[in-house]
Amino acid sequence: MFSGDAGLWTARRFRLSRAAVLVFMAGRGQFCLPIRSPVRLMSFTIATWNINSVRLRMPLVQQFLERHQPDVLCLQETKCQDDQFPSAAFRKLGYEHMAIHGQKGYHGVATVSRRPLELVEKREFCRMGDSRHVSVAVDAGARKVLLHNFYVPAGGDEPDPEINPKFRHKLDFLAEMHAVRAEEDDAMGTVLVGDLNIAPLETDVWSHKQLLKVVSHTPVETEGLERLRQEGGWVDLMREIIPPEEKIFTWWSYRARDWDVSDRGRRLDHIWSSPNLSPALRSIEVLREARGWERPSDHVPVIAGFDFG
Repeated sequence: MFSGDAGLWTARRFRLSRAAVLVFMAGRGQFCLPIRSPVRLMSFTIATWNINSVRLRMPLVQQFLERHQPDVLCLQETKCQDDQFPSAAFRKLGYEHMAIHGQKGYHGVATVSRRPLELVEKREFCRMGDSRHVSVAVDAGARKVLLHNFYVPAGGDEPDPEINPKFRHKLDFLAEMHAVRAEEDDAMGTVLVGDLNIAPLETDVWSHKQLLKVVSHTPVETEGLERLRQEGGWVDLMREIIPPEEKIFTWWSYRARDWDVSDRGRRLDHIWSSPNLSPALRSIEVLREARGWERPSDHVPVIAGFDFG
């Protein structure tokens, strides 16, 4: 999926020596920046995953947490009310801190953490009554992280807001997201993660030409998301490490007969940060293998690793 040129590109991008090239962990979809200093750093990891029903796929969540042990896991499309969320199962796995914003049968987001967190906000967008956002302040050791967890509306099938109210809802939701900006100071930075349901770059889809009129990759969506990112002061962390020339997918349709062979994916899941956190970014991992697990979500986890001084 990734070529060796990515290492050389990133070495230039971060002004590293030829010896200090990017490490690609074969078969895992992970790129890492080497630590270039003997200074002891504090490791911190955030994962995002549209789980498509947390109760149905709790065995997969458990498997993921036991293997990868992120400090924080942000879930989207949990599809259950707050009192039905499997909190006891997460506590048993060591994730005792939670912020849940759910609703019956649809949507829903949840942030679970091994580190202390404080609920900041459960924001309602577009006056629809949907549970699509939760933000928390997380103790990341060396600093605090304000963490936004989003589930943007998919937008239906027809990319015309005049005849498709779901697409209108999606565009309105994006417009309201401009109010959520990348805040930063010496002690705090901001991270925004989630299923944003838009694949912005040509290399974020299997075929740019064939998907230009397909919801999630239409110009009004891709240009709107990029404008939102730039005006909000956000850094696209996945593309800080994996160059724009390389394809990245985080979603493969259930409709595909053999998703792995056809590989008709899209990058719908994102991790952004305020500029002051991007220098601490150590790794990005797209867990492609999770799409092949038994009864999987159509999305896979994405993990960002940081080293805070």
